Amino acid sequence: MTSVLKFLPAATLAVGLALSAAPAVAQQAAPAQPKAAAPAQPKSTPAAIAAAKEILQIKNANAMYAGAVPGLVEKTKIALTQQNLNYQKDLNEVAPIVAQQLAGRQNEIGQGMAEIYASEFTEQELKDLVTFYKSPLGQKLIAAEPRAIGLSMAFMNSWAQNFAETVMGAFRAEMRKRGKEI
Repeated sequence: MTSVLKFLPAATLAVGLALSAAPAVAQQAAPAQPKAAAPAQPKSTPAAIAAAKEILQIKNANAMYAGAVPGLVEKTKIALTQQNLNYQKDLNEVAPIVAQQLAGRQNEIGQGMAEIYASEFTEQELKDLVTFYKSPLGQKLIAAEPRAIGLSMAFMNSWAQNFAETVMGAFRAEMRKRGKEI
């Protein structure tokens, strides 16, 4: 059981990473703070949360986490199967039952995201964002941003590979000055 509990945070982290990597809602991450030092979030108004939900709906954010429950059920089943090979048949039969029992819980992610947006932006800012995302430019941003982010990531990876060769060359040159070949 202990090793299953070790697996679950990793699975949760994997889902979190998958969600945070989705281009449609790519945001700059705030610096990590220890939990004890995290400041209390101001209480958001229902209107701010509603506007945040509207933004997330416009940006189709639910597509990012729609498969979270079945995905975590499957990953947990795999981990349990690896630890309990003799229960494989039972675990395969139990997985759909667990998935059905927990169906819809992914909506908690959307609620949490809306509350986070509502705590980071004022109600008016959220309403202005709704207006923007409904505008032609906002719609273009929603449509073009995933491709722009993907191309940007590909460019950064290519640049890093090329620059690594430059750095390696600089190291070799400096080491040669010291009479050492690397």
